[in-house]
Amino acid sequence: MHIPVLLEESTDLLLGNGGKLYVDCTIGLGGHTRRILEKNPQAFVIGIDRDPYALEMAQENLKDFEGRYSLYHANFSDLDEVLKMERLSQVDGFLFDLGVSMLQLRSPRGFSFQRDEPLDMRMNPEDRLSAYQVVNTYSERDLERILKEYGEEPYAKRIAKAIVLARAKKSIETTLELVEIITSVLPYKGGRIHPATRVFQAIRIEVNEELKSLEIALRKTLDFLRSSGRVVLISFHSLEDRIVKNFMKKHLKPLTKKPIKPTMEEMKKNPASRSAKLRAGEKP
Repeated sequence: MHIPVLLEESTDLLLGNGGKLYVDCTIGLGGHTRRILEKNPQAFVIGIDRDPYALEMAQENLKDFEGRYSLYHANFSDLDEVLKMERLSQVDGFLFDLGVSMLQLRSPRGFSFQRDEPLDMRMNPEDRLSAYQVVNTYSERDLERILKEYGEEPYAKRIAKAIVLARAKKSIETTLELVEIITSVLPYKGGRIHPATRVFQAIRIEVNEELKSLEIALRKTLDFLRSSGRVVLISFHSLEDRIVKNFMKKHLKPLTKKPIKPTMEEMKKNPASRSAKLRAGEKP
């Protein structure tokens, strides 16, 4: 269901310091963790994910490695609390595979604009804020702001106004209702980028506080990395990559002069990988 992106490149970089104790901050279905455990028979991985459905599948997919991993239902911004529960003060590395997974895109939680589903977009269904609340309760100014900041949407003002006008008549409840509003002011003329793409990205980032959580998590890794410990991150859009690049430059010795991107072969096998960028750094 979900093909790990840049699997060999990311795990080789993570394990390159010869360590044994690693944290997979976005374990998902367990693909990267499985490869870590295969490559290093002495490795132990602490897996974190905010999506309980993903953790259930990771448990099943990692059953061959029982005793060599532990799983936690948490936001990676709380990685310090997880490591305290494990009674750990230092680890050899952190791996982050950011963005939305295929499991989430294919689940009926409103992540995709290609199917008619309730407006939800919560990676953790226990979280308070949903896409429905953002779309139906945010002011026009706040909608415009998140579309600009998180979606880099050039028509943010026009789309925000259309949403507010539409919801004055009735609540916007499903993904396709929202898509219809977007395309009413920004018609889809074909091509690769659908006009709803940036809008859905922006709302999803707002609902899950993705950029804020990333900044918090990265700061916290510094408190637990041993000397020569590594942080390896795979990002999927420019906003994430900017945060990662600045963090690496300020706090770590870069292991990747430029971001590593998927090969043509990987992109053919897994089109979802095409926007991925891998950066890695090491604590001096």
